[in-house]
Amino acid sequence: MSGDRLPKLQETIGYTFQNKKLLQNALTHSSYANERHWNYETNNERLEFLGDAVLEMVSSEFIFQNNPHMVEGKMTTLRASLVCEMSLATSAREIHLGEYLYLGKGEIRTGGDKRDSILSDAFEALIGAIYLDGGYSPAREFITRYVLSDIENRQLFYDSKTILQEIIQGQMHQGTDITYPVDKEEGPDHDKQFEVYCRINGTNYGRGCGRTKKAAEQRAAYETILMLREEISANGGKHVSKEH
Repeated sequence: MSGDRLPKLQETIGYTFQNKKLLQNALTHSSYANERHWNYETNNERLEFLGDAVLEMVSSEFIFQNNPHMVEGKMTTLRASLVCEMSLATSAREIHLGEYLYLGKGEIRTGGDKRDSILSDAFEALIGAIYLDGGYSPAREFITRYVLSDIENRQLFYDSKTILQEIIQGQMHQGTDITYPVDKEEGPDHDKQFEVYCRINGTNYGRGCGRTKKAAEQRAAYETILMLREEISANGGKHVSKEH
């Protein structure tokens, strides 16, 4: 990716950096920096750390102000759903962030520009860069636009397995068997990637990838919910079991 594409990203997000190096820093994955033997500070991990803190502050403020009667436990759960990996990766895809990332050759070969973990980390790094470049206000505007919207669907990201179980109980027999077999496991111990399927009564539905089995299972459950909703809608409000 060349630097001459950065204006397009800035136009997309509605923010122009005064310090363009901050933006490049936010988009530089450790694999790219390592290949070039650059200093640690050139990758986006420190900005990710900062962006995570800013994101938590802005989302906490938003939830507090917009839910005056919500108890602390529910506010904590809502915030977790808004800032979880799947939610942030979805936000990153909305601005096509993967197209702008500086990735090492290995990450490019394995589709790192589409991986939830890399996208969500880069999105947080971008928040950190905006905060350092322009302060709290533009960072809050960016987060409000791309994270604190469509809250209903973002809540679904956080606990898809529980929501799927509720859908199954309401639409199918009580004895329905839901499992999440691991289809693939790869990468070093410090950066594992798991790929699982959501299997209902022996039939594969949604597929999910993640840095942990739990994250992969949540993604698979989310994809399954979307598939079941389509089936239920197409069959007049009832799920029809697949033959297998």
